[in-house]
Amino acid sequence: MNDVRFSSAVHLLILVSEAQTPMSSTQIAESIGTNPSWVRRLATALRGAGIIASRPGRAGFDLVVPADELTLLDVYRAACGQETVRVFDAHRNPSDKCIVGRHIRPVIGDLFADVDEAAMRALEGRTLADCIALLREDAKKTGDEYLQEEEA
Repeated sequence: MNDVRFSSAVHLLILVSEAQTPMSSTQIAESIGTNPSWVRRLATALRGAGIIASRPGRAGFDLVVPADELTLLDVYRAACGQETVRVFDAHRNPSDKCIVGRHIRPVIGDLFADVDEAAMRALEGRTLADCIALLREDAKKTGDEYLQEEEA
């Protein structure tokens, strides 16, 4: 099963960073394509990590960490609740009756560790500001006027 917490967190944070006015969890949920209660749970994780803040009596969130200082690894850790990126995981119950089953974990374990480490380095080397810049670049290609106006 694919976990969408990380991509949804990046989506939420770009919205929070770029919105002209604070967005409610309902508006954010509509953009992400989910429900407001799920957005609130995700926002709680991001708030707990000190990435966003909310104020009582006011809808929306504020980005606490500047976008150019917020690494995607920080976002991953907050959204997914894990210190280490896990791209793949080995199946849990291979049969000891089979030679492949007895030896599969060591065979793929080092490979998976290398993939996880590469993913962590990639996320650590990119920021929310990088994502915003790429989003704006892509929006320009498609003629999305809303983002072009914001950039000016």
